[in-house]
Amino acid sequence: MTWVGPEGAEEVEVPAVVGLVVPDAKRVAYEAGVVIASADPDGPPIGALTWPGVWVVIAQRPAPGTVIRRWGSVVVDVRQGPPGEAGVREPRRPPPHAGTLSVEQDPADDAGPAR
Repeated sequence: MTWVGPEGAEEVEVPAVVGLVVPDAKRVAYEAGVVIASADPDGPPIGALTWPGVWVVIAQRPAPGTVIRRWGSVVVDVRQGPPGEAGVREPRRPPPHAGTLSVEQDPADDAGPAR
């Protein structure tokens, strides 16, 4: 159930939040002047439904671009993302040279395995 906002409030445009992780979706919504909500108005808030873990918005109502009153609600459907879907994925140091996997390589020495 979508709440269109307080009577007499200025109108704002609903942002696109599909594909965002829930904390980012909440931030984008807040900056646009709307609130992210779960589909069940009597259920727990979205923050309680999406903790712990990484949750991604997969659908929203009303659609992006719809005009509602400031602080109206945008109902979202979410799914839990797999572990490791978010976060830094780059290696912290270069991988070892070919053939050195059985010996630890000194990160300061680019010439070969540690002695």
